[in-house]
Amino acid sequence: MTAEVKMIILSTDDLDASIAFYQEAAGMALKFRDGAHFAALDGGAVTLALATKVDHPIHGQVVVGIKTDDVDAAAKAVEAAGGGIVAQPYDDAHERRAVVYDNKGNGLVFYSPLQR
Repeated sequence: MTAEVKMIILSTDDLDASIAFYQEAAGMALKFRDGAHFAALDGGAVTLALATKVDHPIHGQVVVGIKTDDVDAAAKAVEAAGGGIVAQPYDDAHERRAVVYDNKGNGLVFYSPLQR
């Protein structure tokens, strides 16, 4: 199994204001926006994602997105190492993902693009 940190997901209750803040304060360009619930900003090697509670995996907590080639194996490894599962592996519109906690309660999302 391979793993690469690709995204940091922050909570927001006002997506427009959060996008404006990171564009103005950090000069980040908007990469993608999904309505009023989710936006991805260009942070270089790591994407900065902003999400309301509609799309945030663990709203109110900073969550690290880790791209992997095997989401199911990653979730099993987290449990075996003393972490916890928030959402078992599942497919959404674009990717397979699992939402987990590490052994200290930090939120992680393991994801892999769906093969179409």
